[in-house]
Amino acid sequence: MIEFICYPKCTTCQKAKKWLDDNKIEYNLRDIKEDNPSFEELTAWYKMSGLPLKKFFNTSGLLYKSMELKTKLSTMSCEEQLKLLATDGMLVKRPLVIDKELVLVGFKESEWLERL
Repeated sequence: MIEFICYPKCTTCQKAKKWLDDNKIEYNLRDIKEDNPSFEELTAWYKMSGLPLKKFFNTSGLLYKSMELKTKLSTMSCEEQLKLLATDGMLVKRPLVIDKELVLVGFKESEWLERL
């Protein structure tokens, strides 16, 4: 069963949850604000995803903007960025879908349809 990590108040997460429900895909729901991914989890997901680390940041979020991360990330190591992501779930792009060999970041219906 996949792990669906979201922020329940996020409209994109709500659309993604509805999509999972409509497609009868079972999942374990995890509220990213209540249960932030750990450094170890984020490191594993980043490596498994093959995506640039920047894709894991919620670049449209208020926290990202208030911390001025757009200019700071380029000077930080991967480890520093992953540790930063692990400090607050609101920094992490959502929703996330995690399975043994699958990591989806954000909700793109065509990608989800193809991969799930």
